[in-house]
Amino acid sequence: MNQATYNSLKAFIWGIANDCLVDVYDVGDYRKIILPFFVIRRFDAVLEQKHNDVIKAKREYEKKGLTVDLDPALCSIAEQAFVNKFEYTLTDLKSRTNQQQLKRDFINYLDGFSQNVQEILNKFKIRNEIDRLSEQDRLGLLIEKFVDQRYNFSNKPVLNEDGSVRIEELDNHSMGTLFEDVIRQFNEETNITDAGRHFTPRDIVELMADLAFVPVQDRIQSTTYRIYDGACGTGGMLTVGEAHIKNLAARRNKKVSIKLFGQENADETYAIARADMLVKGEGKQADNIRFGSTISDDKFAHEEFDFMLSNPPFGTPWKSELKAWGDIKKDDISDPRFIIDYSGNSEFSLIPDIGDPQMLFLANNISKMKTSTELGSRIVEVHSGSSLFTGKAGSGWSNLRRYIIEQDMLEAIVALPENMFYRAGIGTFLWVVTNKKVRKRNGKVQLIDATSMKSSLRKNLGEKSCELTPEIRKQIMSLYLAYTDADERFSKVFDNEEFGFWSVGIVRPLRLAVEISGKNLELLKSEKDEELYKLMCKAQEKLGGASLFNYGAFLKQLSSLATKQNIRLTAKRLKSIRSCFTSINEDAEPVLDNDGKPEIYKSLSETEQIPLTYEGGIDAFFENEIKPYVPDAWVDEKSKILGYELSFTKYFYKPTKLREPADIIADIQTIETSTDGLLASIVGGVN
Repeated sequence: MNQATYNSLKAFIWGIANDCLVDVYDVGDYRKIILPFFVIRRFDAVLEQKHNDVIKAKREYEKKGLTVDLDPALCSIAEQAFVNKFEYTLTDLKSRTNQQQLKRDFINYLDGFSQNVQEILNKFKIRNEIDRLSEQDRLGLLIEKFVDQRYNFSNKPVLNEDGSVRIEELDNHSMGTLFEDVIRQFNEETNITDAGRHFTPRDIVELMADLAFVPVQDRIQSTTYRIYDGACGTGGMLTVGEAHIKNLAARRNKKVSIKLFGQENADETYAIARADMLVKGEGKQADNIRFGSTISDDKFAHEEFDFMLSNPPFGTPWKSELKAWGDIKKDDISDPRFIIDYSGNSEFSLIPDIGDPQMLFLANNISKMKTSTELGSRIVEVHSGSSLFTGKAGSGWSNLRRYIIEQDMLEAIVALPENMFYRAGIGTFLWVVTNKKVRKRNGKVQLIDATSMKSSLRKNLGEKSCELTPEIRKQIMSLYLAYTDADERFSKVFDNEEFGFWSVGIVRPLRLAVEISGKNLELLKSEKDEELYKLMCKAQEKLGGASLFNYGAFLKQLSSLATKQNIRLTAKRLKSIRSCFTSINEDAEPVLDNDGKPEIYKSLSETEQIPLTYEGGIDAFFENEIKPYVPDAWVDEKSKILGYELSFTKYFYKPTKLREPADIIADIQTIETSTDGLLASIVGGVN
């Protein structure tokens, strides 16, 4: 659909809301009416051409006494995956002048749809609004507006008598785009910030499809491929993905069968996705769009897919998923998609922080990868920058990155420009993950910096201020396919190990000086342990009140004295002694534990990230980077944890060139010249 036709249709729908719902509904509730009517009219327009044939056949069946389960036969006559058995179309209903009759007929019209449409209507809950619309005399007005013959809601074009196109068809992806645009426009009017949360702009979807299919286009066979989206929204990625692979296969004389699968947990967008499948004539495919949360209620458990494209939610808490699992705690999750057996750990966690679910969707997709086919599986998923670097070593974030990279599944990451999405002005990244890399990519990861590759929009769409034109998408794909020969300003290839690091604790000994002063004795007195107080007074007499720099030697002398006094030095008393009589002192000897090892002074402990690529590893790093500056430090062997993170800034940062001093001085002199005498003229004017 061309942009002019699209814009006209969008303005038309928004106009209906303003014309028909003002003073009856709040602006924030317009969507409750407009969205379901939009879908109903879509169904109506698609069925219109064959409606008379359907009704004729229905009457014939009824004459023969056949009234049960007519849907399959009537769908065949309608040449669609759905049907409406009611005698009238929406266009017929617009002539009703009696509101009660119109209300009855409209209810019968909705009830006339086949069962696969009923679920969609139920998700919209439009029947709950019929009484109100009828009482306010708005039902007939809505119907009249939506059946305006100047606008085509069908998936087929309206033709002139000579066969030329008079009004373009509304294709499925344009339907989804239009649906989301209308939602966004409603939300902008009411300052709701979730506009577009279910929808990925068409230009991004096209690039994702390119990344999924183009690299393997020569390996596509005449077979069945399964495409999945666990956060499918209106189903746009599935639709575009199907078109891409079919187009690539046709160019190579391959015949492919495509099966689409998706899951969505928002009523409206789920309904749209199912509606699109039905309008495409794929009734069985519509059953593959399932409702519910992919995280806590996976409708495709244990299934595998060839291609997975997804734009999961990010930056939103997923605490509600824990309730859906039975009101458990995060640490109680046992789902095998997120808790795996890896690297000798049977409970290796891939679970991120409770505030961001995006990596759970990636882990879900990885659990559904095929291993027995030549292509394996390819995943292209949208993520925020958090997916690259959030989480310390050993956290779910880092563990998932580690698992993907160590299993050599990360093929590439593409950094997109900011302000590419309707509600997200932040930078976003496309992860390309596969378990069957081509040989030249084994053990490697390609990073593509496409942040500067954008074309500005004439008018912002929410936060979206730029787009990827077809030419820009080709430029990005050229970098991807050129691989090691690509322009290094925008693309770099690294070994997997480049992104790994050891998180290591560097510790220093606790050094305590002892001072049995009168002030400290008074401090001990507040502990109300008379025996201990008398013991420390004896210790002061024997050892003096000067500072002692060997805590271990002091403790031996004190223990001997306590034995003579028949006083037990319990753990509580030793704690009181350390609290009242010791202080940190760099000149003191290290404090040793019962095993003769130095106690760690936690306040001086630090964590170092040691790259896996550091020559000589942890030992060499310690000898070269730590020991020369802190001779008494050592590596805490128990603290070693392997982590992974990625940073585009590290590899693609371009420092701003500083201006020459002469240029700065020249600018200052120009300003001085232009303002010369200005103050005098102001003061003179006051006088």
